[in-house]
Amino acid sequence: MALDEATSSFLAQAAETGAPPLYEMTPEDLRAMNDGFIDLYGPGPDMASVEDVTVPTGDGSSIPVRVLTPVGTPDGVLIYFHGGGWVVGNRDQFDTLARKLAEGTNCVVVLPDYRLAPEHVYPAAANDAWDVTTWTADRFAGSPLLVGGDSAGGNLAAIVAQRAVFEAGPAIAMQVLVYPVTDSDTDNETYRDPANQLMLDAKSMEWFWDLYTPDAGTRSNPDASPLQGDVTGVAPAVVLIAEYDVLRGEGEAYVKKLTDAGVPVQSRVFDGQMHGFFQFVNILPGSDAGIDYVTVAVKSHLEAN
Repeated sequence: MALDEATSSFLAQAAETGAPPLYEMTPEDLRAMNDGFIDLYGPGPDMASVEDVTVPTGDGSSIPVRVLTPVGTPDGVLIYFHGGGWVVGNRDQFDTLARKLAEGTNCVVVLPDYRLAPEHVYPAAANDAWDVTTWTADRFAGSPLLVGGDSAGGNLAAIVAQRAVFEAGPAIAMQVLVYPVTDSDTDNETYRDPANQLMLDAKSMEWFWDLYTPDAGTRSNPDASPLQGDVTGVAPAVVLIAEYDVLRGEGEAYVKKLTDAGVPVQSRVFDGQMHGFFQFVNILPGSDAGIDYVTVAVKSHLEAN
């Protein structure tokens, strides 16, 4: 179907600002632009508690983490890795989304500020994601542990789900992958499709890869491109894919890889939506639809297990 009306209007308004394409911006300028969306998202639901802590990493650094606990007795814990091409994004930008996920799923949401490129290149983000996962498993021992994220955050969640198996790490109950980056191959149909060159276009995604993995030889590593990894025995997955997205092909390929390996997968292509729709809470109606889809999938899985 055609790009939905709300998204078309949003893109038209963005074009009127005269902002350059993402790949022509500096990381600092792009981070500032993303901070500008915070007020548009508005406040999220009230939580029983919101705690900002720091989590030590394996290399002696530390990661700021926000822990959002919904009202009532939580049914599980969801670590949510934000998107942003491993270059942009922070806890404040994703706070409203995290609150809605916490309320909807009735899970504690752990929202990490993993280290960003180009200041911290691969594998810093992947290692940070793992360190937060092991910390969360220890802190919330006994609670079902879920991992999730959008775009680059979906990449990190998929990597953690694989690593939990081959390193015999914490048991992951479910992985929530929202239009995830699963492969570094940018020479495919969805990357070339002119209809997909929207807020995230092919050149911008290549720019993100260049900043995160300046050593191009590392990009096929499973902890950069999880499509190249072994998914045998990984956690059940719910996967959201945008119809208009350069990443659609690799998202669909990952669903197939999981399915072929016998992993339970629930997936949906969100018609009329572009890459990024999930994070635009209170801006794009597609975000509510995506959050509802995740909420139902998570609650159904936790109730059944």
